[in-house]
Amino acid sequence: MTDQATLAGGCFWCTESVFKQVEGVTEVVSGYAGGHVADPSYEAVCREETGHAECVQLTYEPSVVSYDDLLAVFFTTHNPTTKDRQGNDVGTQYRSAVFYHDESQRETVEALIEEIQPGYDSDIVTEVEPLETFYPAEEYHQDYFEKNPNQSYCQLTIPPKIEKLKQKHAELLA
Repeated sequence: MTDQATLAGGCFWCTESVFKQVEGVTEVVSGYAGGHVADPSYEAVCREETGHAECVQLTYEPSVVSYDDLLAVFFTTHNPTTKDRQGNDVGTQYRSAVFYHDESQRETVEALIEEIQPGYDSDIVTEVEPLETFYPAEEYHQDYFEKNPNQSYCQLTIPPKIEKLKQKHAELLA
C-alpha cells in the first residue's frame, strides 16, 4: 500500500534529488501545484503568470517511511523561513508549501510547524494548503539531476542538500 505527499521547497530539481535518496519513496514526480491555470508550462510558471509552486509529488510506502519522516526531511533540506525564495532562486514558484491530501496530513504538518518553530530565528512561512490539482512538469524536468549531473546549478545546489539529508536523517537513506 502506498500514499502520496506533495511538497514545494524551492527548485523541484533539488527537492526531487533529495527525496529520491529516501528509503520507502517509490516515485518522485516534479510538477506544479497551488496555481490558478490548468496545465501550466514551465515558462508561464517562471514568469509567475500561473500562481503555481514548483513541487514534487512523492509516492511512498508508509510501512517503510512515515509522513512525519518525509516532513522532517523536507524541513531539514530547505529554508522554510524565506518567503518566495530558496537561496538565489526568487519568485512565488519557489515558495515553501505543503499541499496536503487529507485532514490527517494537514493536522500533522501544522503540529510539526508549531513544534519546530522555536528552533528557527525567523517565522516559518511554509504555506499549508489543500492539494487541488497536481500537474506533472514537462518530461525534461523529470530525473533532471540524473540526466544532467554536470549542469552547474545542480552541481552547486543539490549536493549540499543531500549532505544535510545524510547528516540529519541517515537512518532514512535508501
